[in-house]
Amino acid sequence: MAEQDACACSAAPKLIFACSGAADVGGIADQAARRMTREGAGKMYCMTGIGGRVSGILETTKAAAKILAIDGCPLDCARKCLEEAGFSSFAHLRVTDFGLKKGQAPVTEENIAKVAAKGQIYLV
Repeated sequence: MAEQDACACSAAPKLIFACSGAADVGGIADQAARRMTREGAGKMYCMTGIGGRVSGILETTKAAAKILAIDGCPLDCARKCLEEAGFSSFAHLRVTDFGLKKGQAPVTEENIAKVAAKGQIYLV
């Protein structure tokens, strides 16, 4: 069987790309995206596939009705990955913009819920 350059997951009209960095705020961004997916706001999609320029992931992202990038900190890695791959029309959230400080923001249900609620607004 030939190896394909595509994601095996199904396409979604609203895609969520999250920082999943090593810092606590990256963990919050990641868990907020997963929560939004569980709640049906959109579908968390493969940030690494964007960075790796995986053709199937890029094509699915181009076809998305809406895209949300959630970054943990001001380095904005998720936003920059999308921009470097040629995407410019997307919403962007940063966890540290909600009063959470890198290195001091525990990955709690309260913090995850706060970011997920803000993110859902952009996908309506």
